[in-house]
Amino acid sequence: MGESQLLPFIVAGVAFLSVLLAGVGIIGYLGGTDQTARLKGSISGTRVKRSDSLTAPLASSFQSVIAFFGRLGSKIGPQEEVEIDKNRLSLIQAGLRKPDSYKIFQGIKGCMAIGTGVVFLLVRPIFFPDISVIVVIFGTLAMATIGLYGPEYWLTKRVARRKTTISDELPDALDLLVVCVESGMGLDQAIDRVCEEVKTSGPIISSELKILTLELRAGKGRTAALRALSERVGLDDLNSLTSLLIQADAFGISIGRTLRVYSDAMRTKRSQRAEETAAKMPVLLLLPLVCCILPALFITIMGPAVMLFIDTFALIGK
Repeated sequence: MGESQLLPFIVAGVAFLSVLLAGVGIIGYLGGTDQTARLKGSISGTRVKRSDSLTAPLASSFQSVIAFFGRLGSKIGPQEEVEIDKNRLSLIQAGLRKPDSYKIFQGIKGCMAIGTGVVFLLVRPIFFPDISVIVVIFGTLAMATIGLYGPEYWLTKRVARRKTTISDELPDALDLLVVCVESGMGLDQAIDRVCEEVKTSGPIISSELKILTLELRAGKGRTAALRALSERVGLDDLNSLTSLLIQADAFGISIGRTLRVYSDAMRTKRSQRAEETAAKMPVLLLLPLVCCILPALFITIMGPAVMLFIDTFALIGK
């Protein structure tokens, strides 16, 4: 048996040994992690779950990747304070509140830009073997551009979706706030009670009101806390509400009456938005109706007649 015939067996044996050693190494690593977790639990007197000890390496690897994105984002991201504050505000409005979220986001953008360009260069010989060098260069730049601005598009959509959700949850929270204020509660206590009551039905507005309550408890002024709430959410309706509350607090106007009027306006606006969405449905259904339903309907109705005509003309031709 020649060397050329033995080569596939040698390669298969090396691959088998590599996979076997890798599997034994992973099992040993996880087992050692489990024993280490049990030993730490015995020393500290706390019980560590086996699932937590097994997922600890994955969590550590994930944290390492996130830290790498943060370091990369701090180097390639914007260095001006104005741009950093703008990016941080966009991430906060999307619900991403970690202090270094903007660094991680910039690092992900950089990796996406490089990764999409590299992937295009790797798959180009398989799917596009005959394209010219200029097309390869422009294709790589186009894919890198998509990878660079793809996260921005995702962030914009996430912010818009979160604002829509808050605008749907705000009228119910305002109704409860009106009830609490008119029952004799102060505004701060009413906001605290409402954020607990709407925790299930409106989790996003509840979290925002909870942050507002914590800021008020920490000693921040009501006007500054309300302005921070409107800036954090970025919703026009909430901006108008905070402006009304600030003016009512400054001029001594009844907060309960102000909230009731604004609550009625918000409820009417939500109904109008639902009616507008329902009115758009016939136009949105027109495209699938024309492209999917009508061709099948025409085939079902006209198919037998067409087949009959074909058979008739075939008999006439004979």
